[in-house]
Amino acid sequence: MTTPSLPPTLDSLETPCLLLDETRMTRNIQRLNALMAGHGVQLRPHLKTPKSIDVARRVMTSPQGPAAVSTLQEAEQFAAAGVTDLLYAVGVSPSKLDRVLALRAKGVDLTVVVDSIEAARAVAARAAMAGSPIPTLIEIDCDGHRAGVQPDNHDHLLAVANVLHDAGCLRGVMTHAGESYGCRSVDAIADMAEQERWAAVSCAETIRHAGMPCPVVSIGSTPTAHFARNLDGVTEVRAGVYVFFDLVMAGLGVCSVEDIATTVLTTVIGHQADKGWILVDAGWMAMSRDRGTAKQPVDQLYGLVCDADGRVYPDLLLAETNQEQGIITLRPGSGASLPDLPLGTKLRIVPNHACATCAQHEAYQVVRPGEPGVVARWERFRGW
Repeated sequence: MTTPSLPPTLDSLETPCLLLDETRMTRNIQRLNALMAGHGVQLRPHLKTPKSIDVARRVMTSPQGPAAVSTLQEAEQFAAAGVTDLLYAVGVSPSKLDRVLALRAKGVDLTVVVDSIEAARAVAARAAMAGSPIPTLIEIDCDGHRAGVQPDNHDHLLAVANVLHDAGCLRGVMTHAGESYGCRSVDAIADMAEQERWAAVSCAETIRHAGMPCPVVSIGSTPTAHFARNLDGVTEVRAGVYVFFDLVMAGLGVCSVEDIATTVLTTVIGHQADKGWILVDAGWMAMSRDRGTAKQPVDQLYGLVCDADGRVYPDLLLAETNQEQGIITLRPGSGASLPDLPLGTKLRIVPNHACATCAQHEAYQVVRPGEPGVVARWERFRGW
């Protein structure tokens, strides 16, 4: 008779690896769901952060979606798992339209995004060749952060809209307040949320006044989704990193460190006592190079250091990273003492940017507070 194997524990896991606190994740999901329900607006979770079927099933309102993705590989993976309501929320290039049409031919309601007449014409031409419309949103630049039609450039907006409308492809508008990541107060985030809402809603009204339909008004970022005062005129909100949160979000006041659901488990591999260094096996290949807190009032360098149970050590940071090795030191100017962490000690590192750190790993080791073992292993995927 074969004895069933016991689940791995943190002590038995090979490091570095990615941990996911299921309890914190669930709480984060429920928090934003409740906020959107209060506004009466549909949430379209952005799955670019988790890139995992298991996480997607827990964050979407139904097995079919809705959801947003940032790569067509994500769209194909989630479609294969039965997700049929998808927004490819990055400007589409003409070379990718065949893959879009292939997914749509399989029954996936995949929407694409454009922000220029050239891109709109490419979509319209490919849709005409296929004899099948490609639903398209016009991206609006609400904050100068990235791509998009300027909201006060009505001529350009209507020119793009007309090309799509004539091809039967116009579905609406979308925008993303990426500059909310640079806000320095909750009030500033709320103001940015209103700027985001106004840009999308006003453009939708311009299109409608010109006699064209604009059923979808899609906005969103994790900060603005949490602090929007008013979502009148919006049909859906997109957010992604809220599922896990990270130190950038904590620095913005969107969450606390205790809400952050993903950490990297690492092992102490050496010491340089005269330099005040503790060496670990998590370098930038495990953490990423992201220094998203560098411009915030509190710079967390490459991440906060916790014990194996997730308790933060005061002022202990992953200060430097080599490819496969990290250097832990005390925060400059700290009055704390460097803890005694013998060779082989397991630690957790809280990441600056969950999307970037998770992208370094192939799976989540799922844990729950108070349970000694790993409760599940959830695969994640990469690529474009």
